[in-house]
Amino acid sequence: MAETNDLLAEQRDHIGVITFNRPERRNALSPAMLIRIHETLEQWSEEGAVRVVVLTGAGEKAFSAGYDILAIPTGLKSQTAQQLRESNPLELGLSSVKNFPYPTIAMMNGHCFGAALNLALCCDLRIGVDSIAIGMPPARLGIVYPQEGIAQYVSVLGMARARELFFTGRTYREREVLEMGLVNRLVPREELEGEVFGLAEEIAANAPLALRGIKRVLNLIEQEALLSDESRREAAALVATALRSADAKEGQQAFIEKRRPHFTGS
Repeated sequence: MAETNDLLAEQRDHIGVITFNRPERRNALSPAMLIRIHETLEQWSEEGAVRVVVLTGAGEKAFSAGYDILAIPTGLKSQTAQQLRESNPLELGLSSVKNFPYPTIAMMNGHCFGAALNLALCCDLRIGVDSIAIGMPPARLGIVYPQEGIAQYVSVLGMARARELFFTGRTYREREVLEMGLVNRLVPREELEGEVFGLAEEIAANAPLALRGIKRVLNLIEQEALLSDESRREAAALVATALRSADAKEGQQAFIEKRRPHFTGS
């Protein structure tokens, strides 16, 4: 499989490593990167040699700043929004991480926001550098986050903490990140790689069939909390309405201009 500069993939024995390689954009996730994540994980799943996947970001500033804000569409017609939702590269990438048959670890080497945090929560384990900052800003951007993503936050953090995270759009740092349950543990930067790959090697040494079976059972249990078809349609309509709103346009423009948004509720 040919590599791209924005996303690097390598195998180290039974450990697969995926690196978001856009340090100049704080490793923001582009649609092309998300498709590449899907293709890489599909290949590793078919080949069967990779028993643990580690996802991380290039450099020391960011795991990932989230979905590239310039790639988020606003002002869409209803039909276009529906078509995009059904073929959204973000959902494809998140689903591929979530459903990879073996355990996945987010090595959170720096700040992590938005959809990148969603991706990290799709991983089975998260180990972060102790200087990390984490946030979920959709409410500050005038956006309703998709229900599949919100369900993932609820599953990992619990309902009360997920509500706080989404309603405030607050940035959490250091010990708060651990207390919120956003990471399994925090370590000094100089210890991060050794901690993560030591854990990955320990997991990869276990029985492959047991790892696959346990991962699948855990995912099946988690799926019990998914919404009904009717509720999913209602949630999708809320997402589409927000994307068409003036507030969504204002939130995106304010982000680009690095100023506080002025929301009107329209």
